[in-house]
Amino acid sequence: MAIDRRRFLASIAAVGALPFATLTRADGAPTFIAARMDGSNAFSVAVLDLAGDVLFIEELDARAHDIAVSPDRATAVVFARRPGWFALAIDLAGRQRVASFAPPAGRHFYGHGFFSADGRLLYATENDWDGERGVLGVYDPAASYARIGELETGGIEPHEAMLLSDGRTIAIANGGIATNPDFGRTKLNLATMAPSLVYLDAATGDVLERAELPTSLHQLSIRHMAEAADGSVWFGGQYEGAETDVVDLVGAHRRGGQPTLVTAAPDAYSGMRQYVGAVAANRDGTRIAATSPVGGRMLVFDVATGNVVSIRDVADVCGVTGDGGDFFSSDGRGRLWRGETLLSEDPSVAWDNHIRRIA
Repeated sequence: MAIDRRRFLASIAAVGALPFATLTRADGAPTFIAARMDGSNAFSVAVLDLAGDVLFIEELDARAHDIAVSPDRATAVVFARRPGWFALAIDLAGRQRVASFAPPAGRHFYGHGFFSADGRLLYATENDWDGERGVLGVYDPAASYARIGELETGGIEPHEAMLLSDGRTIAIANGGIATNPDFGRTKLNLATMAPSLVYLDAATGDVLERAELPTSLHQLSIRHMAEAADGSVWFGGQYEGAETDVVDLVGAHRRGGQPTLVTAAPDAYSGMRQYVGAVAANRDGTRIAATSPVGGRMLVFDVATGNVVSIRDVADVCGVTGDGGDFFSSDGRGRLWRGETLLSEDPSVAWDNHIRRIA
């Protein structure tokens, strides 16, 4: 695919250039969105209101992972689970799909993406498996999500990526694990994996900073992130080393410094079974939640002190997003939670790994 570099650079230079409207949330308005599995062979994405009631669903041909919500809250893009081959754009007000698109040959989606600050561009984490490198595919929503370029992520296996609150800096969690779709989800380089946090300038694609964990922790795959109110990036890892190793799974990073793992009581992390499936900040960015569907546990951290302020044991919990001063979460047993209060339960549904707030 030929790339018009002049058009591409002009597009990404416009990040943050236009103001955008926000939707006023009311009861019955789209508030959350999440992928789910309906029975053993059916897949969909559901849009929920503030109470967790389903407003509408869109059926999918395969399992999805995460969702990007546009700055004006009018559009959501659902990404396939890795190795993913489809993305679907949904008009939230019209309650219908408006576009579907796929990565080019030689690429697959990793399941995450985000919009530029003005909504003119969509970025998706992708695998260039022949080149053994991670890229951010750049798509144009105004042109039916045509792919107009890509940025290198500075590492292998970019999983979650996000635009920071300055509207200009992209943070990327490079998990460091090499995969090839010819081998499904098999991890090919566990002995040599090198996870990293990389920061890019969204307007130029230049690497601004690269942060790595100590060599002794090179098997702690950095996969999910959230930005706190103080500008620090909190991240959660999935440990690929020995099951008997005791490893802190959540860390924080400030630009210009080294990533710091957050120490917690041994039983807090041990209950997560070396796996963090999602990370989120509450609405004011003062608390961070990390979930483990493998361990059935959610930890809530206070950003200012780094202390664990809540340990919640919920079987198969993973999806989490900010909800006031606390969190709205979902699990693989069909349950939705506001804080520690169960809102609803549908055993015929398994909520997938991520849930996103719309408004």
